[in-house]
Amino acid sequence: MFKHRWFGQFSFLLALIATFALGGLAGARTVSDYPNTEAGKLLNTALGKPSDIDFGLYWDVYGKLENRFPKPINQQDLVYGAIRGTVEALGDRYSLFLSPDEAKRFFEDINGEFSGIGAEISQENEFFIIIAPLPDSPAEKAELKAQDIIVKVDGKESKDMQFGELINAIRGAKGSQVTLTIMREGFEEPKDFILTRDTITVPSMTYELREDGLGYIKMSQFSDDTVTEFEKAADDLNGKNAKGLILDLRNNPGGFLDSSIDISSFFIESGVVVIEERKGGDREEFKVTHEATLKDLPLVVLVNCGSASASEIVAGAIQDTERAKVVGVKTFGKGSVQEVEMLEDGSALRLTIAKWLTPKGREINGEGITPDIIIDQEVTDELDPQLDKAVELLTK
Repeated sequence: MFKHRWFGQFSFLLALIATFALGGLAGARTVSDYPNTEAGKLLNTALGKPSDIDFGLYWDVYGKLENRFPKPINQQDLVYGAIRGTVEALGDRYSLFLSPDEAKRFFEDINGEFSGIGAEISQENEFFIIIAPLPDSPAEKAELKAQDIIVKVDGKESKDMQFGELINAIRGAKGSQVTLTIMREGFEEPKDFILTRDTITVPSMTYELREDGLGYIKMSQFSDDTVTEFEKAADDLNGKNAKGLILDLRNNPGGFLDSSIDISSFFIESGVVVIEERKGGDREEFKVTHEATLKDLPLVVLVNCGSASASEIVAGAIQDTERAKVVGVKTFGKGSVQEVEMLEDGSALRLTIAKWLTPKGREINGEGITPDIIIDQEVTDELDPQLDKAVELLTK
């Protein structure tokens, strides 16, 4: 079975996920009490189940559904629903089960191209919140912002929708339109935003050497090609004797753990980048992985409330090692690690297995990274006070 560490935001580029149904079928083998129903086809004997748990209750409910529900029942859907419910019962919003179709869409999205509006969305209790619009996406062009609350999708109340239903409603064919009703701080009432869906290609980073001699790297996510692209930029910065570098992690929702450690290692000469704390309090330190080719280059890191997970690992490591100043506003605070495991039928389990701490042992999850210099003025097309502060620090 395939496993991969994932450290990205809950929404995964508007991919996935149906919400969860009732369940209790997890590793137990049970004999159905209803041999004359369809449930009787799911045979097994109880092995290794906890002594204080009666898995027969699941089969009791299953049999009642088979006997009494007036519409045809898809047995596989019931099993998937049971698994979803089991995972949901953990009370961890980042752990989830994906059906084969959902798993396929998830991996398509993290590979960097999909059709939709191009925004990160998270569910916070009953609210669906935009974490970050992706660069040059329909969401960004329509001026959606981090922390926007989605009230309706094409007139349908989001509170009446499951997460997967909402995602499916927002995504669609290139060229088609979707209307999002948005509530935002400062709005007296929700407002409609009409977006034209497009094919969303997500570059992991963009780079330029500015006229003032400063390098500027905008990182959109931490994907498989991030380190290779970053190395090219680092070589150019060194080859052209850049005066400094602005590393922009704003609205970067995360990605792969390995990439975040590798990127940190360009700046940090030695030591710990991040600490993993597992069940029972066991800790493992992850140290730099390669030569710090940018260790002497003046650096400023930009973050905001849309900077999450892998972005917070990088910002936290640079801050704790006092390598550079972090500028902007407090980050999202997503500091748990998930392992994605492909299952035999093409479905997948995304399970939280640990949490992350900065090199000094600060917890990221729920806390975020507080910048050294807080600049909370609004960023617009014409004004970027956070970027201006970075330039000021590097050109003193």
